[in-house]
Amino acid sequence: MPTPGAADTAPADVLTEVHRGVGRILLNRPKALNALTTGMVAAIDSALADWEGGPPTAVVLAGAGGKAFCAGGDIRTIWEHSLAGDAEASERFFASEYRLNARIAGYPVPFVSLVDGVCMGGGLGLSVHGGFRVVSERAVLAMPETGIGFFPDIGASYFLPRLPGAIGMYLGLTGHRLDAADALYTGLATHFVPSDRIDAVADALADHPGDPVDVVLNRLAGRSPVGESGLAAVRGEVDRAFSAPTLGGIEKRLRGLDTPWAASALAALEAASPHSLEITHALLSRGRRRTLRECLDAELALARTTIRTPDFLEGVRAALVDKDRNPVWERASEGGRMPPA
Repeated sequence: MPTPGAADTAPADVLTEVHRGVGRILLNRPKALNALTTGMVAAIDSALADWEGGPPTAVVLAGAGGKAFCAGGDIRTIWEHSLAGDAEASERFFASEYRLNARIAGYPVPFVSLVDGVCMGGGLGLSVHGGFRVVSERAVLAMPETGIGFFPDIGASYFLPRLPGAIGMYLGLTGHRLDAADALYTGLATHFVPSDRIDAVADALADHPGDPVDVVLNRLAGRSPVGESGLAAVRGEVDRAFSAPTLGGIEKRLRGLDTPWAASALAALEAASPHSLEITHALLSRGRRRTLRECLDAELALARTTIRTPDFLEGVRAALVDKDRNPVWERASEGGRMPPA
């Protein structure tokens, strides 16, 4: 992977190089689980912009440290900006992050992400918009934003509604964590490569520049078992409950199912921010009819207001600052108080 000093904007946190015809990007902030800062986003975007005209035949994005691909955006810093009244700094982060998501989605050469460990929030923004999303047996994927008073962003209102059945609504509202088998089942991942071989992906692509990326990745996978998807086993219940047209309808159907899975899903909804649930349900419902660019624009408009809400400030405090895991949410109003998106 890349060597230090390859990126100008944040040389310690993002390392980039083109080696043997393959563009290589390493998120190098392992103590923070490679959580994204504005500088890291700028460094990745700059490298991709520089490479769009060549020479890479493919781009590989990985995370350092062995624990995480990317745990998401550095949301604690956004929280600090909100407390300080520095809305401009927060908006710079979200606007630059969403531009990067769009660039990845339209990148002219194969974009391969190596998810070996935690991949949440902004980490999915770096991976799911690319054509090849590789997971190892250590992969854990989630969009947990409703648990911190925020909402699934980074284009989630585009890709979650396009998952099979009602899976996307379930994942967006509850923050349910997916393992490698679940990620492959939903389509959030495209390939499996064992953790002990995943570092070989970039060199394997360089060794076989004429072979399709799919073929190279399947060779590395070998016969390693992925296991059965737990989500597949409850797919019928997921579709039944989370296809309801309203939040109240979802909760009613979950209570009617009266199964362990339904009880767990209901508990996740009850623990989340009511305001975030309103925003998320509306965004995902509308996202079915929007382009990726329209979804990102809507998410940016909502991010500007959501980071000022009491639920966001309280959710981040409880999860990341005091870490008491006991947020006190504002209750949703009878008529709903979700900003337009």
